[in-house]
Amino acid sequence: MSEQSNIPKHWLIKKLGEVGEIISGGTPSTKVAEYWNGKISWISPADLSGYVEKFILQGRKSITESGLKNSSARLIPKGSVLFSSRAPIGYVIIAGNELCTNQGFKSIVPNNSILSDYLFYYLKASKQKAEKVASGTTFKEISLKAFSELEIPIPPLPEQQTIVSKIEELLSDLENGKQQLQTARQQLKVYRQSLLKWAFEGKLTNKNVKDGELPTVWKWVTLGDVCQNVEYGSAVKSKKTGKVPVLRMGNIQNGKLDWEDLVFSDDQEEIEKYLLKKGDVLFNRTNSAEWVGKSAQYKGERPAIFAGYLIRINRIKSLIDETYLTYFLNTHFAKSYGNSVRSFGVNQSNINGTKLKTYPIPLCSLDEQQLIVSELESKLTVCDKIEETIRQSLQQAETLRQSILKKAFEGKLINCSI
Repeated sequence: MSEQSNIPKHWLIKKLGEVGEIISGGTPSTKVAEYWNGKISWISPADLSGYVEKFILQGRKSITESGLKNSSARLIPKGSVLFSSRAPIGYVIIAGNELCTNQGFKSIVPNNSILSDYLFYYLKASKQKAEKVASGTTFKEISLKAFSELEIPIPPLPEQQTIVSKIEELLSDLENGKQQLQTARQQLKVYRQSLLKWAFEGKLTNKNVKDGELPTVWKWVTLGDVCQNVEYGSAVKSKKTGKVPVLRMGNIQNGKLDWEDLVFSDDQEEIEKYLLKKGDVLFNRTNSAEWVGKSAQYKGERPAIFAGYLIRINRIKSLIDETYLTYFLNTHFAKSYGNSVRSFGVNQSNINGTKLKTYPIPLCSLDEQQLIVSELESKLTVCDKIEETIRQSLQQAETLRQSILKKAFEGKLINCSI
């Protein structure tokens, strides 16, 4: 359906096939070594994953003249606009020099009716429109014919340049704001770890503690000194549905239990053996280096058991508070100790129950532990609220980016407030 009613009267509506030559790409045979590692830049959609620049000069791979001649790849000139037409649909980039692409692109060599930059931003705004005309079962792809028939509003060239300049001014301001938010998020992460460090150095509850020392009434113990035993979880295969959730390592996120992605068990014997009790502390013992040592406290949210890659720490209640222990196990200090004692297997590392019991823990009275927990939770709650504000602001920034592009191609961006 034409967008004529949404644009200024002096603008035109054309099809993409009318504003330039559309070229598909190709891939030389990967079995022929002489087709590869030449001097011709060859771009695939994978090269644009996470790529934030406006222009591209080369991808991860290149081809030779022989590879070009013996495939459907075609050289396209500098200034051509590349649009990924499958896996995924919607990456857009401008060729910074002569290059070619694989078959995952529909590239436009613009004619003299349109600026490359204007076309670039229009296609950036048109991902959803392109996805609607895509087809396929295994994965969606937009055909050359469907892509060619997509409509584009065309103002006069001077106005195109003005629109591009305004888009770039506003998006630059928006990006600066996003960078500030990302910086604030990183600073918040550092502050969280600093709070935990201060807590277990005694500085949250003792004003005159010297660096590198514990308060005089504190002492170092091992986890084995403050727990009755540690216990591995259930090894029985779980199911997508069932009576009781089985918590796995993926259910421990940022020091808390995440109840979104669950599997279940109907095995009554396993349920009775591994049923969690309120206050149980779970420790993730096996996975990649990033995941080992994550810990969370079960607060009785719903009946659940725990899987074999988790360890339940059966603490001595009169010696250590469960929340104090959970916070400690998520400190940088505890994670660093875990890294020093873990063992390595194929693509994973492991901390067994014996090594877990060697973790050194700074211990104070139960009353002071609970005071520390109270201080931590008060401050971390503020952090959580700030984090949520940052998350919402970043989401609003993305909405605003889409609004800027939408207004631009309706002719409403110039001399208007966003």
